[in-house]
Amino acid sequence: MIIALIQQAASADRAANLARGLAAAREAARQGARVIAFAELAFERFHPQFPATPEALGQAEPIPGPVTAAFQALAAELGVVCIPNLFERGADGRTWDASPVIDADGALLGTTRMIHITEYDGFHEQGYYAPGDTGAPVYATRFGRLGVAICYDRHYPEYMRALALGGAELVVVPQAGTVGEWPTGLYEAELQVAAFQNGYFTALCNRVGTEERLTFAGESFVCAPDGRVLARACAGGDETLLCEVDLSEAARSHARRLFLRDRRPELYGGWLNRR
Repeated sequence: MIIALIQQAASADRAANLARGLAAAREAARQGARVIAFAELAFERFHPQFPATPEALGQAEPIPGPVTAAFQALAAELGVVCIPNLFERGADGRTWDASPVIDADGALLGTTRMIHITEYDGFHEQGYYAPGDTGAPVYATRFGRLGVAICYDRHYPEYMRALALGGAELVVVPQAGTVGEWPTGLYEAELQVAAFQNGYFTALCNRVGTEERLTFAGESFVCAPDGRVLARACAGGDETLLCEVDLSEAARSHARRLFLRDRRPELYGGWLNRR
């Protein structure tokens, strides 16, 4: 199976961003992609680079909503799984960083919302996002069992392990990572280790382009369950990264045959509940 990670710079024109994303997804499907994923807030500027304002919060949209509906139609037409990411508004007024997961028949299987919310210069996310309340779901799609770890959640091994225990074969990571934010190679190393320890593929799709306060790095990549980096996109530019994967490798991984088998979960609760 081929997966596609679409990294595209986002302008202030949301309609144009969405049209470019849909066109890129259509082209990826033409080239054989069956699972198509996008970066964090792929179709709009990165709002949390500034502190939240009522006007900025008003940019959120519901799920289902316009973006979700556009990808549902595309998924049903082309027979592909789509994982966009957007700024979601709930009926109660709360807002989230959210990834709807759309199956190859256009069905909305559910929505993953970012659990861990950070706050520091350039990433004023606590003013925008409520902590996710959908847990760590794993979705049974036409092409495999998929989980989503949105940006900051990838730093938490408890969350990444929960996706493994849910049976994920592939974990998609929509990210907004900037140039020079972390030491060279750390993005890859973190998800190489997660893939190896948990026995699934990881696919990180990063933002790209220079915005008002931040420059996003691109360099999306895919890791195998044995920790190898299988493919990497360019730095600083738009690219659709296509990577062929065999999700059956998850069942044959060290993690699924050994590490998960030999866990001692009866011990962990006391350790991990410490503050």
